[in-house]
Amino acid sequence: MSAYVIVNIEVTDPAPYEEYKRLAHATVVQYDGRYIVRGGAAEQLEGNWEPKRVVVLEFPTMARAREWFDSPEYAPARKIRQAAAVSDMILVEGA
Repeated sequence: MSAYVIVNIEVTDPAPYEEYKRLAHATVVQYDGRYIVRGGAAEQLEGNWEPKRVVVLEFPTMARAREWFDSPEYAPARKIRQAAAVSDMILVEGA
C-alpha cells in the first residue's frame, strides 16, 4: 500500500535550501519515491492552516518511506533542510 510524506515548509534561508532540493531529489528516487506536489500554489479552504511550501512524496510502502527518511543518503540533505527551513512533516498510509 502506498505511503505519503506530507511536508509544510517555511524556507528561512533560500540559498542552502536550493542545495537541499537538489540533494533530496536524488535520495527520493533512490528509495523508490516520487514527488506528487512540490511547492505549487496552495489555497486554504477550511481551518487555521496557513501552508507555506507544501511537498507531497509518494513511496510504495510506509517501510520504504521510513527507510528513505532514516537513510544515510538523505542525512546530509536533511541537515541542510533543518538549518534552512522550518518544517512540519508527517508520514501517512494511503488507501
